[in-house]
Amino acid sequence: MQFLGTLRGTGVLASGEETIGPADYDLDGYLQQGEVIASGELRMAAEGLSKAFGLRDLRLLTEDGRQLHLRFSAKLLDPDTDAAHVDVQTGLPPAEQWRH
Repeated sequence: MQFLGTLRGTGVLASGEETIGPADYDLDGYLQQGEVIASGELRMAAEGLSKAFGLRDLRLLTEDGRQLHLRFSAKLLDPDTDAAHVDVQTGLPPAEQWRH
Protein backbone atom coordinates (compact mmCIF):
# COMPACT_ATOMS: atom_id res chain seq x y z
CA MET A 1 0.00 0.00 0.00
CA GLN A 2 1.44 3.36 -1.08
CA PHE A 3 0.37 6.65 0.53
CA LEU A 4 -0.68 9.14 -2.17
CA GLY A 5 -1.47 12.23 -0.15
CA THR A 6 -4.40 14.09 1.34
CA LEU A 7 -7.50 15.69 -0.15
CA ARG A 8 -9.08 18.47 1.91
CA GLY A 9 -11.92 20.79 1.13
CA THR A 10 -15.59 21.56 1.37
CA GLY A 11 -18.63 20.28 -0.40
CA VAL A 12 -22.28 19.37 -0.09
CA LEU A 13 -23.44 15.99 1.16
CA ALA A 14 -26.41 14.48 -0.66
CA SER A 15 -28.34 11.21 -0.82
CA GLY A 16 -30.45 10.44 -3.86
CA GLU A 17 -32.18 13.70 -4.80
CA GLU A 18 -31.98 15.09 -1.25
CA THR A 19 -29.36 17.63 -0.20
CA ILE A 20 -28.30 17.02 3.39
CA GLY A 21 -25.99 19.98 3.92
CA PRO A 22 -22.52 21.51 3.68
CA ALA A 23 -19.56 19.45 4.84
CA ASP A 24 -15.78 19.61 5.18
CA TYR A 25 -13.62 16.61 4.38
CA ASP A 26 -10.08 15.44 5.04
CA LEU A 27 -9.18 12.22 3.20
CA ASP A 28 -5.99 10.18 3.00
CA GLY A 29 -5.47 8.39 -0.29
CA TYR A 30 -3.62 5.17 -0.98
CA LEU A 31 -2.74 3.06 -3.97
CA GLN A 32 -3.56 -0.56 -3.18
CA GLN A 33 -3.14 -3.26 -5.80
CA GLY A 34 -3.48 -0.69 -8.59
CA GLU A 35 -6.65 0.87 -7.14
CA VAL A 36 -6.95 4.29 -5.50
CA ILE A 37 -8.74 4.12 -2.15
CA ALA A 38 -9.34 6.78 0.49
CA SER A 39 -10.71 7.22 3.96
CA GLY A 40 -10.83 10.03 6.44
CA GLU A 41 -13.04 12.47 8.28
CA LEU A 42 -16.27 14.16 7.25
CA ARG A 43 -17.32 17.17 9.36
CA MET A 44 -20.70 18.87 9.28
CA ALA A 45 -23.45 20.06 11.64
CA ALA A 46 -24.44 17.27 14.04
CA GLU A 47 -28.05 17.38 12.82
CA GLY A 48 -27.00 16.77 9.21
CA LEU A 49 -24.54 14.06 10.16
CA SER A 50 -27.22 12.22 12.17
CA LYS A 51 -29.63 12.53 9.25
CA ALA A 52 -27.07 11.09 6.79
CA PHE A 53 -25.85 8.25 9.01
CA GLY A 54 -27.15 4.95 7.71
CA LEU A 55 -28.36 6.31 4.37
CA ARG A 56 -27.31 4.67 1.13
CA ASP A 57 -26.17 6.46 -2.01
CA LEU A 58 -24.26 9.16 -0.10
CA ARG A 59 -22.42 11.56 -2.36
CA LEU A 60 -20.15 14.42 -1.47
CA LEU A 61 -20.22 17.03 -4.22
CA THR A 62 -16.92 18.86 -3.76
CA GLU A 63 -16.15 22.47 -4.56
CA ASP A 64 -13.75 21.32 -7.28
CA GLY A 65 -16.49 19.36 -9.06
CA ARG A 66 -15.84 15.83 -7.85
CA GLN A 67 -18.63 13.49 -6.85
CA LEU A 68 -17.28 11.21 -4.12
CA HIS A 69 -19.46 8.23 -3.22
CA LEU A 70 -18.89 7.37 0.40
CA ARG A 71 -20.09 5.35 3.36
CA PHE A 72 -19.66 5.71 7.09
CA SER A 73 -17.11 3.36 8.64
CA ALA A 74 -18.67 3.13 12.12
CA LYS A 75 -21.76 1.15 13.03
CA LEU A 76 -22.90 3.73 15.61
CA LEU A 77 -22.78 7.52 15.70
CA ASP A 78 -23.00 9.77 18.74
CA PRO A 79 -25.97 12.07 17.97
CA ASP A 80 -24.08 15.16 19.17
CA THR A 81 -20.94 14.63 17.11
CA ASP A 82 -20.02 16.82 14.16
CA ALA A 83 -17.41 14.44 12.68
CA ALA A 84 -17.40 10.87 11.42
CA HIS A 85 -14.97 8.53 9.67
CA VAL A 86 -15.84 7.67 6.07
CA ASP A 87 -14.56 5.40 3.32
CA VAL A 88 -14.74 6.67 -0.24
CA GLN A 89 -16.00 4.14 -2.76
CA THR A 90 -15.75 5.98 -6.09
CA GLY A 91 -15.01 9.38 -7.58
CA LEU A 92 -11.40 9.70 -6.46
CA PRO A 93 -8.75 11.27 -8.68
CA PRO A 94 -6.13 9.01 -10.26
CA ALA A 95 -2.92 8.39 -8.29
CA GLU A 96 -0.87 11.00 -10.17
CA GLN A 97 -3.25 13.83 -9.24
CA TRP A 98 -2.88 13.49 -5.46
CA ARG A 99 -0.90 16.09 -3.51
CA HIS A 100 2.02 14.49 -1.65
